[in-house]
Order: sequence, then structure tokens, then C-alpha cells
Amino acid sequence: MRTLILSDLHLGSVSGAGLLVRAEMRAPLLELAADMDRVVLLGDVLELRHGPLRDAMAAARPFFEDLGAALAGRELVITAGNHDHALVEPWLAARGAEHAPAPLRSEQLMAPAEASPALARIAGWAAPAHVTVAYPGLWVRDDVYASHGHYLDCHLTVPTLERLSVAAMSRMLGRPAAAFAGPDDYEAMGAPVFAWRDAIARDARTGDALNGIATVSAWRTLHGDGDGDGDGVDGAVARAGEGGRRALQRVRRRALAGAFPIAVAALNRAGLGPLSANVSAGELRRAGLRAMSEVAARLELGDADVVFGHTHRTGPLPGDREHEWRTPAGARLINAGSWTYSPIFLTPTPGESPYWPGGCVLVEDSGPPQVLRLLQERSHAELRP
Repeated sequence: MRTLILSDLHLGSVSGAGLLVRAEMRAPLLELAADMDRVVLLGDVLELRHGPLRDAMAAARPFFEDLGAALAGRELVITAGNHDHALVEPWLAARGAEHAPAPLRSEQLMAPAEASPALARIAGWAAPAHVTVAYPGLWVRDDVYASHGHYLDCHLTVPTLERLSVAAMSRMLGRPAAAFAGPDDYEAMGAPVFAWRDAIARDARTGDALNGIATVSAWRTLHGDGDGDGDGVDGAVARAGEGGRRALQRVRRRALAGAFPIAVAALNRAGLGPLSANVSAGELRRAGLRAMSEVAARLELGDADVVFGHTHRTGPLPGDREHEWRTPAGARLINAGSWTYSPIFLTPTPGESPYWPGGCVLVEDSGPPQVLRLLQERSHAELRP
């Protein structure tokens, strides 16, 4: 069975960053999907933190209709991430409505109508493809497991808003991430945080602090290529206009850079760590891989290869350090990247950055999963919203 896996579509993003709402961006993906037996959408398919579900659903409908037609009679598997956790929340809540549920397994399969009304509607749009819902992940093969990757935030050393939110919940409930032993522990920490953000976005568009723009802006101000590996440049600053603006940005960067380590140290003292003040592009990559390795161990995935998304950093790519993409058990980590255009993480050269959109992973009956990049020939002008 040939399976194509893609992640982080963020359909319905208010910034227009989700590329697959545009027919011309869907074309190469649909052409490839037509030769597949199965397509897996690995979470953050919809952007539900920017505004109401109805808006994201309206934006996503043409994509699902086109993908369903390309897959006619074959399988479409959908799972959820942190930005669209609401797609499976009704099913998670119903599990324990009358009796204590059995422990959540690494793969739970369900019909779309069991998961949520929204997924039932999506399945209707995607007909004649056959839609299945998997959560928190899917065993693609006996030796390949795929999950969105949002559980890694519980082990991340980068002080993102998501990391701090789950750390605060973990401390409040007295369930440290170091003691997690399965999906139920991760859901207990993450689900309340996701539900709170989803509730805020249910009726109106959210502000920068919750929709991620403030986090990206802070990273832009602080960021530097810690190890020179080309994982990203401050595109906004590189294209900045007059000298006065550049000078102001330098002052802001120095001020924030001086205060940031102090703030991180305070968070560690408050018990929300361990956190690091290193937020270079290289450390973002390394921290994400270390955290995903920790998740793989706590989900007892053994030496199975793990395909994930969440961090938007496609890999491993030529030139990457192979050992960084290996778990202690010897399994390979493979990141499907994203289908969002985020210039802050991109270099001026099209297709050069590992954050360039259009990534996906091909899993065949045998052999290692293969990273594919479908938009490498597109220019910034073509991708820009």
C-alpha cells in the first residue's frame, strides 16, 4: 500500500498562510495523491485558533472535495493536532461519559461521525474517498507510526506559549511530564489548554497572542542562526527599509535579548522547566527532535520509525546530522513539514529553507519513508498570500 502523509495544512488561517486553499497550490499534491492507495492528513488540518469553526470549514471545503475526487474509492485518514483538537474532542469526551474508559492506545480508529459533526461533514465533502479518523496516531506499517507531534510540547525546552501552557497545567495537576506513561497523560495536560483556546476562537477572530503572530514576532526579534546550518533567516529584517527602522530593530533585539534569559531563569525557578534561553534555528530543530524522541519512548513505539509534523521543519534533508534524527531505540524520526507560507523562517532563495512549504512523506510496502518536497520550484511571489 502506497501511503502519502502530509501535515500542518492550517486551512482557514486568517493570514492566508495555508496554501492549499488555493487551487494552483493543490495541483501537484492532487496529481501525486491520484497514484496513492491512501493519504494521511496528520493534524493541524484546520486552523481553529484564528476564528470560528465555520470559517475554517468554509475555507477547507474545496480542498476536501478535490482530494476526495483524486482519491475516489481509496482511503483518506484524518487525525488531529493541537490547532484542530476540537475535531476529536467530542469523541474523547464521550469515551468516559458513562464509565471509566479503557486506556487510550497509540492508535484509535473511528468513523468520522463518531469523532465529531465537523468530521462527518468533511467525510461527506471528501466522498467518494473513504474517510477514517485516527487518534492520536496511525500505524502506517508495523514498523512506521505517524502522529501529529503535539505531544512533544510537554518535553520541549524552548519556552513557547504552548510549552508554558502545558507545563502550567502539568504543575497544577501534579502530573510531571517526566512520569508520563501513555496518551492519557498527554491528553490530560493538553486537552484543557486546547479547549480553552478553541472556546475563545469559537465566535470571533483571536488576537496575536493566541493565534501565534506574537510568538513569531518575538522569535524574529530574538533569533539568530546558532550553528549556521541555514535553518532560517530573519526575512523581515533582511528586507527592512530605511536605516532608522533597522536601528530601532537592533535596539529592540538587544533589549529583549538581555531580558529573555532572565525571564527563562524565572520560569525554571517557578517549576515550568527545564527551559533554555537558546532559541536559535538550530536549537529549535534539536529541541523538537529530542522532545519527539521522548514521546516515542513514552508511547512505547520501540524501534518503529516515527513520522510527525507540528514543528513545520521538513526532514531529515541532505546535510542534516543523521544522529539528531534517531531515537535512543534506533528509530528514524521523519518530519513531513507543512503547507503554510511563513516568510520569517525562509531564506530569500526559493526552496532553500527546510521550512519551505510543500513537504510530505511517502511510505511504501517496504523500505524507509521518503521525504518529498512538492513546491520547491515555486517562488516567493507565487506562494505569498
